[in-house]
Amino acid sequence: MITRTPIAVHREAATPFERGGWQRQLREAIRDPVELCRRLRLDPSLLPGARTGHGLFPVRVPVAYLERIRPGDPADPLLRQVLPLDAEANAVRGFVDDPLAEREHTPRPGLIHKYPGRMLLIASPTCAINCRYCFRRHFPYADNAPSMREWEKTLDYLRSDGSIQEVIFSGGDPLASPDRRLAALVERLDAIAHLKRLRIHTRLPVVIPDRIDDDLLGWLTATRLQTVMVLHINHAREIDEAVIAACARLKGAGVTLLNQSVLLRGINDDVESLAALSERLFEAGILPYYLHVLDPVTGAAHFDVPDDEARELVEALRQRIAGFLLPRLVREVPGERSKTPL
Repeated sequence: MITRTPIAVHREAATPFERGGWQRQLREAIRDPVELCRRLRLDPSLLPGARTGHGLFPVRVPVAYLERIRPGDPADPLLRQVLPLDAEANAVRGFVDDPLAEREHTPRPGLIHKYPGRMLLIASPTCAINCRYCFRRHFPYADNAPSMREWEKTLDYLRSDGSIQEVIFSGGDPLASPDRRLAALVERLDAIAHLKRLRIHTRLPVVIPDRIDDDLLGWLTATRLQTVMVLHINHAREIDEAVIAACARLKGAGVTLLNQSVLLRGINDDVESLAALSERLFEAGILPYYLHVLDPVTGAAHFDVPDDEARELVEALRQRIAGFLLPRLVREVPGERSKTPL
């Protein structure tokens, strides 16, 4: 087996969030809408709606992310991604629990196989942060959390299909899993000769930057597989200096960094926000990749931006920024063999 020599890693001075490590930050994330509103000094009138939304999809916000939200501002674009609202209880035609029909493409627990040449593994059933627009907010994670022994049967499925060149770790958030478990899984994937790439879709380096530690970099640099990390950042203010430092460590480990965003009403549905996001991403060493229109999941209709408006925004953005900073506007259509450009 060909492996890359693990890189030497060096710690910077400790941040306030490093005390106790990323696992502690994960455990101590805010999970109560009352506490979220109190910590951010929000108007108490928001509480009834927050409780309603929380009952449908629980609040979860790490403190490292909370620190970037402006206190007292209910329109803050970071807050709007995590604050439950009573609008989530509205039934809207066309918005469903499984908007991408993923349950039709799950041949084994924890495995989603929709596209040729690549396969997705639910490497963790949990997230570090619960984004209110999440297309998997109703996903049956309890049925898709196999043990390491059960993973072997999933890997047999992968071994039997020589057309698969790329494995995608998703979730939940795959980096919410312990490094020991992820390292064992990557070691098994590394031994499958027809695999070329490992892609990791994650929000953890953004919401808890301390997740990018020596243990994670150890297994990332020990595999022969080319590694791509697709981050999920919707607004420039999500990228603080700690996120930039985490991304620098990943790039130093040879990881290709891409970003996909979701176009969201009241968060990034204007040219200024989208331009600032692309510029800030590039400053952090991340290449803009996709700008998704909203997947029509139950509870998220209030974030929707119509396709025609989305196209107009991207055309205006095209005239504002360099071409290599322009993300591709796409929709995921159930049954199609790839993302659908808009």
